[in-house]
Amino acid sequence: MRPASLSALTVLLLASALIAVTLGPAEITAGDVWLTILHHLGLMAEPSLSRLQDAIVWELRLPRVLVAMGVGAGLALAGAVMQALTRNPLADPYLLGLSSGAALGAVIFLLLGAVLLMPLGAFFGSTGALALALLIAQLLGGATPSRAILAGICISALATAATSFLIFWSATGDSYREILSWLMGSLAGSLWSDVGLVFAALLLCVPIILFFGRALDAFAFGDTSAAALGIDVPRLRWTMLGASALLTGIMVAVGGAIGFVGLVVPHVVRLAIGTSHRALLPHAMMVGAIFMLWADTLARTLFDPRELPVGIITALIGAPIFLLVLLRYRRIT
Repeated sequence: MRPASLSALTVLLLASALIAVTLGPAEITAGDVWLTILHHLGLMAEPSLSRLQDAIVWELRLPRVLVAMGVGAGLALAGAVMQALTRNPLADPYLLGLSSGAALGAVIFLLLGAVLLMPLGAFFGSTGALALALLIAQLLGGATPSRAILAGICISALATAATSFLIFWSATGDSYREILSWLMGSLAGSLWSDVGLVFAALLLCVPIILFFGRALDAFAFGDTSAAALGIDVPRLRWTMLGASALLTGIMVAVGGAIGFVGLVVPHVVRLAIGTSHRALLPHAMMVGAIFMLWADTLARTLFDPRELPVGIITALIGAPIFLLVLLRYRRIT
């Protein structure tokens, strides 16, 4: 499990979160942040901050930082699982249509006025896209990883086209800009309810995925070899895909369609610590949380007072890193 490296990443994540909360147009120190948190937890008297500064820390910055950490961890974990199950290094939550399906479901609920039910729509969209991709793969001769990927690419394209059509046909003015920003990935306006939703999904899915983490190593040799080792392949695959679909659906509902996190982070971690999923999965979560936290911090501070969609930052950072990872793999092989 490599507890030393996990401990170091935990310290780095907490320090990054504290620094990120201090960054912004309003000048707030790390000490002020810490005192504000302790005050709201009922552990100390009211700090010397003004009500405005207190609101900036507790109502604006801290929920957004926590959401960024949770979304990054969830997407990185889902990407690592997808790469293991499909035996495809290019797999991520987008490949089997999970993210595109989640975006379609969320946009449908948003346009219907059911904003509070967007996470439910995203979950239905992601699971529906996954089920349809696997059904098509089965009809083509069996739900092998390669067929599932090809079917997923088709489902992803169809879901993206349907989402674009709905936006073009129904969205106008402010709603159009809001949806477009969300589809590009945006954590602006994150609330404590979003924090609860993201971490509830993590608390539900992470124990399941980590419990079966060691069994994922057997998939590297194919389904037949995994079955020969005593693994119930269909049960494990559906369990892990279901958990990944739930994670992806919730993360997309909260943060929009944010790319490259689920693709790049598992590769970087795999190069650093090896291919054992017992160690890879928790490390990918931590690195994903740190990566998303700093990507969102850059998105909201780089061109202050204007904000960039965080999906632009993850793409600008993730694409060059992925190219470097590919070059590293080429040298190794």
